[in-house]
Amino acid sequence: MKIAIVKLSALGDIVHAMAALQFIKAALPLAQIDWIVEERFVGVLADNPHLDNILGVNLKALKTDKWRVFAEINKIRTYAEQGYDLVLDAQGLIKSAVVSRLLSANCVGFDQASIREKWAALFYSRHVAYPYDANTIDRNVAVLTQPLGLHVTTEQIQAKQPFLFFQPPQTALDEYFLADQPNIILVIGSTWPSRNYPLEKFLQVIFGLEANFLISWGNEKEHWMAQWLAERSLARVLPQLSLNDLKAALAKADLVIGNDTGPTHMAWGLNRPSITLFGPTPISRIYQTAINKALKSPSPVNPFKLDKNDFSIAEIDPRAVIALSNELLSKTQQLA
Repeated sequence: MKIAIVKLSALGDIVHAMAALQFIKAALPLAQIDWIVEERFVGVLADNPHLDNILGVNLKALKTDKWRVFAEINKIRTYAEQGYDLVLDAQGLIKSAVVSRLLSANCVGFDQASIREKWAALFYSRHVAYPYDANTIDRNVAVLTQPLGLHVTTEQIQAKQPFLFFQPPQTALDEYFLADQPNIILVIGSTWPSRNYPLEKFLQVIFGLEANFLISWGNEKEHWMAQWLAERSLARVLPQLSLNDLKAALAKADLVIGNDTGPTHMAWGLNRPSITLFGPTPISRIYQTAINKALKSPSPVNPFKLDKNDFSIAEIDPRAVIALSNELLSKTQQLA
């Protein structure tokens, strides 16, 4: 059986969908499983033993180069020559639905009551019903496993094996990680300013914990933010990391503290302890486990209409972050 998964972006969303792979492969060990993804995110899927092919597209480039659409369509049609028996769209957008339909007429996605862009459901030959405001990971796993006749339970997801894989890093990470202190990676950026925990409060967390703090960043604005923290503390700024090296760094961390964004979610995918800080987005985006916790600001969130002007994440008390960090670090030491 040949299966194609369409989940184009973004980083954290891809990680959430990847949770399904180990269950699909366990049930269908001989199946060919390919994944269609935006080229800039190929690295997060790389080296996964449950995937046969990772097929990149560059639909993001269409925003600035409309004529590129023909090249991308031809690329997708070339991928369709694999002869997929089933295509599973976990994205739920019109663009992902079009990609899915180009790959095969036998494509499945969420129904109109469960999907972000309702017109996308018209492209599917079959549908999966799952509440849009339900847990994001449960939704992703359901749309990727139910069409295959599989039922994956919450208990199975909680007991998952780590599913992010990497090659030896090109960055000399050992120079940053210490043996005599807990190593904590801070994820300080995100796609919305309102999802960012204030730097002054991150600084209080740094001062409140005895640990080796390392700050990750992904663009120039985040680099400036990281340097701001480092100039005022003993925290150190990591170099800009490839997705392979980011996975390697997160896998070495004793704790990851960050905003509701991709690298923080990757810690969950690696089974590393984490604290995710939520403001304008719903806490249902993650699974909380014995080692993966969340702190949410007091503001209510409507999953159907997120408020980008909700800066309530600033109301999360740094003392709560410090206390939870100590709890998780203690638990990690006990398990070691």
